[in-house]
Amino acid sequence: MFMGTGSDVGKSLVVAGLARAYANRGLRVAPFKPQNMSNNAAVTADGGEIGRAQALQARAARREPVTAMNPVLLKPEGETGSQLVVRGKRVGSYKAREYWRERHKLLPEVCAAHHELAADADLVLVEGAGSASEVNLRAGDIANFGFARAADVPVVLVADIERGGVIASLVGTFAVIDPDDAALIVATLVNKFRGDARLFDDGKQFIAERTNRPCLGPVPFFAAANRLPAEDALALAGMSSAQGGYRIVVPRLPRISNFDDLDPLRLESGVSVEIVEPGRPLPYGDLIVLPGSKATRADLAALRQEGWDIDILAHHRAGARVLGLCGGFQMLGRSVADPDGVEGDAGISAGLGLLDVETVLGDRKELRVEQAVSALTGDPLVGHHMHMGVTLGAGLDRPFARIGDASDGAVSPDGTVLGTYLHGVFAADAFRRNFLGSAAATSTLNYEATIDATLDALAAHLEAHLDLDQLLGLAR
Repeated sequence: MFMGTGSDVGKSLVVAGLARAYANRGLRVAPFKPQNMSNNAAVTADGGEIGRAQALQARAARREPVTAMNPVLLKPEGETGSQLVVRGKRVGSYKAREYWRERHKLLPEVCAAHHELAADADLVLVEGAGSASEVNLRAGDIANFGFARAADVPVVLVADIERGGVIASLVGTFAVIDPDDAALIVATLVNKFRGDARLFDDGKQFIAERTNRPCLGPVPFFAAANRLPAEDALALAGMSSAQGGYRIVVPRLPRISNFDDLDPLRLESGVSVEIVEPGRPLPYGDLIVLPGSKATRADLAALRQEGWDIDILAHHRAGARVLGLCGGFQMLGRSVADPDGVEGDAGISAGLGLLDVETVLGDRKELRVEQAVSALTGDPLVGHHMHMGVTLGAGLDRPFARIGDASDGAVSPDGTVLGTYLHGVFAADAFRRNFLGSAAATSTLNYEATIDATLDALAAHLEAHLDLDQLLGLAR
């Protein structure tokens, strides 16, 4: 199990890289994260949803993602509450205090999922959540040492040297956690190193002496990580790209979800993608993308509070195209109603009125992988549905895509406003190039191949800087 001294120390990438490296050695590997908190999710082969990072790790291990790989998923809906997903299915929405008080009851479900994976794997690579030293949250924990103790899993403690204070963060973790938790830690690992690694030899020795554990690494910073889907919104600050003249503008909604929809666009050489933070007006762009949202009405209200609704309408009148993805599609219609309060307070909100559709939210969640065809270009699409709500209206007569005999999404009569419930459509190379037109006329990007090549490079990176035989020997 890989725990971190803090969030965003690189646990997800370490697990993904090791999954590919050990799979390349012929082992059957399974990734596992007991509890994840993220609005970036993926649909699984068994019809549920898990954190996007675990789906990427499954891909790295060359396995289909299944719900057992992330049995508890929390999807934040506001500042103090989240939607709870257990074994891929929505259970309900809970306030933070309510969940933390009751979460220990999910430990048997978590352990059962881990056992299920272990029965079909040579090696299970477990990712912890947040910081291993949050002793104030230790009681009832199922994400870090609570799970590790229950499953008797050896732990590698990962720290990010780029943040500074790496020695104190590793040694200090041993100082504050329970001695029985510390007994499970079999090694420490220093990640994201820049420069001459020999300069850290004394640091490694100090850590090893003070913790009485081997200190692995340092693992150098892996620059190509920005090609891979990110786990959570912490990565959004570094997601903007400025490669080409075709400008895509994306307002950063407070409850943004599935923003990996943007990844293929960021990698196009003729395209620049700008994530616009709150407090700034939307700059003019060729395309405005309204991304997915975990709480459509709340994010629609936030969009209006920023004045972004005025920007969107003004830029559209000036010739910009507007694309809404999932929750963004719902916002583009005439109204979004939540009569039962499934995403917050019950009520109805006026939409942006750019598409002739209306949405009514409900508690049924659509979770499906879809084989579709673009109604715009005729290109094949592979995407997934992950939404609550039913959208109706005359705008659906001009669909975005066709799925067998059914249709998905809507397109305005002049073709400049588009909406779809499908996530992942820009991963289809032919569709992406045709949608972008001249901006991708000379594109050679093969998105799916790029992801696999990056995972192979990450595996080779870890092979070069870690003793994988030693690491495997620490497992039991």
